[in-house]
Amino acid sequence: MATEQAQTRLDALIAEEWEYRVREDPIFATRCGDHRYNDRLPSLKEADFERRAAQARDFLTRLASIPREDLPPAARLNADFFQTELESQLAEFQFGAHFTPLARIFGPQVYLPELVDISPFNTVRDYENYIQRLRGVPDLLQDHIELMRAGIQAGYTAARPALEGVDASLQAQVVGDPSASPFYPPFEKFPAGIPAAERARLAQMGAAAILESVVPGFSSLLQYVQAEALPGAREAVGASALPDGEAFYAYRVRRYTSLDLTPRQVHDMGLGEVRRIRAEMEDLLHTVGFQGSLREFADALRQDPRFFVQTPEELLSRVALIAKRMDGELPRLFSVLPRTPYGIRQIPEAIAPGNTTAYYFPPTGDGSTAGFYYVNTYDLNSRPLYEYEALTLHEAVPGHHLQLALQIEMDGLPNFRRFGEATAFIEGWGLYAERLGLEAGFYQDPYSDFGRLVFEMWRAARLVVDTGLHAFGWTRQRAIDYMADNTALALLNIANEVDRYIAWPGQALAYKVGELKIRELRAAAEQRLGPRFDLRRFHDALLSEGGIPLKVLEQNIFAWLEEESTKAQ
Repeated sequence: MATEQAQTRLDALIAEEWEYRVREDPIFATRCGDHRYNDRLPSLKEADFERRAAQARDFLTRLASIPREDLPPAARLNADFFQTELESQLAEFQFGAHFTPLARIFGPQVYLPELVDISPFNTVRDYENYIQRLRGVPDLLQDHIELMRAGIQAGYTAARPALEGVDASLQAQVVGDPSASPFYPPFEKFPAGIPAAERARLAQMGAAAILESVVPGFSSLLQYVQAEALPGAREAVGASALPDGEAFYAYRVRRYTSLDLTPRQVHDMGLGEVRRIRAEMEDLLHTVGFQGSLREFADALRQDPRFFVQTPEELLSRVALIAKRMDGELPRLFSVLPRTPYGIRQIPEAIAPGNTTAYYFPPTGDGSTAGFYYVNTYDLNSRPLYEYEALTLHEAVPGHHLQLALQIEMDGLPNFRRFGEATAFIEGWGLYAERLGLEAGFYQDPYSDFGRLVFEMWRAARLVVDTGLHAFGWTRQRAIDYMADNTALALLNIANEVDRYIAWPGQALAYKVGELKIRELRAAAEQRLGPRFDLRRFHDALLSEGGIPLKVLEQNIFAWLEEESTKAQ
């Protein structure tokens, strides 16, 4: 009876918090396939964050009143994970992270145009909801302005490199012709279900909303960035320069690794991995007969025309071929595959120059939208082909799409876990997926294998650079030089990556830490089970709970190993 009561209370509390979450963030709701709030945008006033923090405290108090010992194991995991999420929400607020809602790699210039991709456009009501959202853009962008103003007053400011260049992506939203706006495509082609008589009206309303609301809103934000935000940005690049910055970064390390690690431990882990991977890279130099240093080899590759294409279409074609080849190998590696497909798209031109090489956008929860692998086609001379096998395996399959689509499709998981971001697991899996290419027939060309090592080195160097910037006083130039000395990434990518670490302290640590834990668990399983080790069953066990903290993953895999060992006897 006590177990049933505790389970009922927990389920009700989690459901209540989810309803609160999607109501407070209507864009997130749409992304999850919940279309009840498709006519709304979130409110991001300082008072809203204070109210949400108070609500998180209330949820935590009520969660603490549910006896954990009365919960069955699966519910106890939900409770622990739920508590971690609420505590992270509070910590982000207490450390003032909400005061810096804009950078070159994130902000409304990134997430608002994504409404075109995640919103339904099947009925007249869908279009009217979208237009209503466009009308709300000025208020939302004014919230961003007021938050950043309050942040400057309180000392919570963005580092200058994180903001530099954002004005160009904001300027791209300020158009004189509505058809040139990234918000206009839904009005260029209507589905058959929209009556012809309505199409002209909707297109006219959409164009008016863009010119009268979206453009003035982004124009105001652009003026603010140029007149106040950039002049007020801090020169010191590390999070340690923020109020209570040392504690903030220590928390971010724990949050994004999901382990009790210190910045020093992570930094040293990175140095060790850099040494190991560098030795493998130098062995490969000898294999291809190159006489010179690793940096000279990287410089030579950056100048070699055979590794570059001339058009975005050619790059996308190369990427698509890699993806389809891996699609055919998946059944050898997994017995459970997602139902949801994925596609390939270019990163929008307005945000491409300062963005990363690629990223993945997950499907909506209602099954109406596929997952998408976004490829950066800006400055093709910075996009060497030898990187794309590893990159595609990470972002599409068997990496992010396979794992996240499976997670979203899981029956029985509460929504906060189906759509959650256990970053160390998710990104660790993506990096582990790159290495799976070795077992699936990829990296046959030594330069492509060098690209794999470059990407692994990139994630190892992140451990050194991110902690260096935010805990040990590194300058931006020192971070760039370290990356240039130890990776063969294009110099544009290196600069963008370093600026990403500056803007998003701690997040980049998740990749290598997560991958090392997954590889450690695989090695333990192979040793324990010997010839009875089944890679497909191991992968299914890894992915069976969706994204989870690494400590929980370890517990789950060792419990699975006990079961497998018993079966084998």
